Amino acid sequence: MASKLPTVAIIGRANAGKSSLFNRFLKSRQAIVAREAGTTRDNVLGKVTYGDHQFWLVDTAGLKDPNDEFEASIQDQIAEAADAADVILVVTDSTEYVGDEDRIVAKKALRSKKPVILLTNKSDLKESLPVDEFRRLGIKEIIPTSAEHNIGIHETLERVTELIPAKTQQDHDAIRVSLIGRPNVGKSNLFNTLAGKQQALVANIAGTTRDINRVKVKYKGEYIELLDTAGVRRQGKQEVGIEKFSVLRTLQAIEESDICFLLMDVNELNTQLDQRLAGIINEAGKGMVIVVSKWDSVMDKDAFTRDALAPRISRTFDFVPWVPLIFTSSVTGQNVSKLFDLVLEIQERRTQEFKTRKLNDLLQKTVAQHPPSGLKNTHPRLRYMVQTDVSPPWFVIYGSNLKFIHWSYKRHLERVMRENFDLVGTAIKFSFRDEKQIKANREKERLAAEKALKRAEAETEN
Repeated sequence: MASKLPTVAIIGRANAGKSSLFNRFLKSRQAIVAREAGTTRDNVLGKVTYGDHQFWLVDTAGLKDPNDEFEASIQDQIAEAADAADVILVVTDSTEYVGDEDRIVAKKALRSKKPVILLTNKSDLKESLPVDEFRRLGIKEIIPTSAEHNIGIHETLERVTELIPAKTQQDHDAIRVSLIGRPNVGKSNLFNTLAGKQQALVANIAGTTRDINRVKVKYKGEYIELLDTAGVRRQGKQEVGIEKFSVLRTLQAIEESDICFLLMDVNELNTQLDQRLAGIINEAGKGMVIVVSKWDSVMDKDAFTRDALAPRISRTFDFVPWVPLIFTSSVTGQNVSKLFDLVLEIQERRTQEFKTRKLNDLLQKTVAQHPPSGLKNTHPRLRYMVQTDVSPPWFVIYGSNLKFIHWSYKRHLERVMRENFDLVGTAIKFSFRDEKQIKANREKERLAAEKALKRAEAETEN
């Protein structure tokens, strides 16, 4: 079974600096942004790598509806954070005395029986109170922090990584496939049909599946691990607590998977949220299949045919034209085995390696036929291309003035790649590296090394 990354939750009352600490731990805002999933706010979930450890970091500040009173939402919010997390970071404002809200947070965190660390944030300020003021919360481990000045960040990460297991190699014997989509589109029914036995709780109530259910099956000699997730509701329709942590679990499932089945109910197609989910799966570099479920529920198959629906769906998802489309029924079993065949085909494409010579022949031909435009005397020059990774296939293009390449030309390059190579069902990635910038960076590093050496020699002489 694939290894599941540990989860660390940041909880605390408003304005204690949770989001600032979250961003400091991540070092950037390049997290899975929740706005794309139609959830709540930016920066809800991010992956942190520190030494030999890797974990999900959850910012509960992004999960709290600002229109809710603190007392009304904090109970469910913290209960769910404690349930989903392996370690809990409680954040307080070190410039303010302990209040009732801090006590509620600390009590709930300690009751979870999970490891709890108290971060007294803003400790760099003159107004900050002594650490002893916060011992009354009952949390034994206290680390003073400052998100602004990077105080206590290293110590916190050191302590967190002592409490979670080290990063392990994932089991690549199994292809991981997650079932993604809105509530009640038939994910659990399809999961059960694929698994060949009753593995998930199936009910007519939307949102029955609260956590990620897993089962490993064998098909044509290959192991496939299926992940069934709770549905993602559109913005404004999420309940406090449980539903919003279900969103996190869905994002975790996408990140953990090799391939995602994006399910849509045939009776409710092409919603904006489906498009957003497709965008996240694409951005994460995963394989994808659009699965139209409940085909058995269509009464008039003649007037409502697959040939009539397919172009409609394709137009809606024209930003991922490489995604296969399949119509299924868990009731009749229609096309269910075809899904397994698609998984094996897509995984093979995701792991294929291309010869550098073929890539460069194609690049030079493409540039000759349609050179990239730029500014006066600063046209981008694309010199050569290499493949640097698989799952997804990743290509690096070297050249000069690459910052002037328009996004439309990058899309053109992807289209050319897909026309010439079999990449159906998998995302592909491009990186652009400017040779002049690489050379400048190397020179900068060389000068810095020389300067450090001279300083060391001068100190030795003295």
